[in-house]
Amino acid sequence: MLEKSLMLSKFRGSLLGALVGDCCGAPFEGQLMDSGAKLILKKNLDKLEGPPFNAPYKKYTDDTAMTIQTARALVDPSGYSQKLLAKNYVVEFFKEPNRGYGAAVGEVFRKLRQTKIVDPTGPAMAQFNGSGSFGNGAAMRISPVALYCVNKSIDELVRLVKESSEITHTNVLGVNGAILQALAIRQSLLLNPNEPFCWKAFLAELKQHMVEIEKGNDPDLDANPNAYEKQLQNMETLLDHRVDPSDENVLNLLGHSVAALYSVPTAVYCFLRHTQDLLKDTDRKSFRNTLEYAISLGGDCDTIGSMACAISGAYYGEPAISSALLKHCESADSVAELAEQLFQVAGTQ
Repeated sequence: MLEKSLMLSKFRGSLLGALVGDCCGAPFEGQLMDSGAKLILKKNLDKLEGPPFNAPYKKYTDDTAMTIQTARALVDPSGYSQKLLAKNYVVEFFKEPNRGYGAAVGEVFRKLRQTKIVDPTGPAMAQFNGSGSFGNGAAMRISPVALYCVNKSIDELVRLVKESSEITHTNVLGVNGAILQALAIRQSLLLNPNEPFCWKAFLAELKQHMVEIEKGNDPDLDANPNAYEKQLQNMETLLDHRVDPSDENVLNLLGHSVAALYSVPTAVYCFLRHTQDLLKDTDRKSFRNTLEYAISLGGDCDTIGSMACAISGAYYGEPAISSALLKHCESADSVAELAEQLFQVAGTQ
């Protein structure tokens, strides 16, 4: 068992990591990350981590807006329910609809409001001719569920992830992407960052869980029933290289799109590529490298950065994140407070 103070630091590190990845990645989303753009990214992060200076907050996107609402539902004194979570999402969306929400999820929230959330999953199930969304929108907001379930069984974690995801994403690829992200955060929470880290063991445990989860897929109905198992195998291939693979190789194998299958494994890879047994770095350097690398891959880099840094923060804890950098991120104090509330709730279950 880890000391309480270390576990609290990991809770704070995970939610703050998700915030940092989102805020820092948002300006680069969809950009072509050539050598010039990567240099701008590096200088930008160096400046944010450097001596204090006055500047507007780096605003968070829908990734963090929904993460915050997930956390609030889980710590609500009246008790968590899927309907409460759906209500939180709907209220948040109509309060600040310009956070970067996709058109499909906006349609879900409009229908939920029109129907007074009689069926929290109905609008999502009806999308895309009944196939549901396979995007990464469920995975990007799942970190509070992983924290909340740290003392619960894997089965209970999976159940709650599905319940959270299916408000907006009912396609098996979208849901299983959220499960993979939650499992990666959970494993990181339970490891001691002061002990040697073995990426092969970390990956093997993830693969074991995902093989079991994907057994439930119907090979006659699902075009890619072992999709995440294959992506984890691709990740192992990349990490086994003596020389770091090129960005092109990483993107060809793992991707960087809004699809969960081609972004959640990428986020896990960004974390594992910069763990201490691969690069003999300090905790802070490892977190910063994860952040910079995830954004440098381009594509949906705010979400990939947010997911990668949620995992990294869960492993290293809050001290790995530059306090100077946090001061430039919108709502860092309230996000840290939510992490503490989740810690209290998770510890009393």
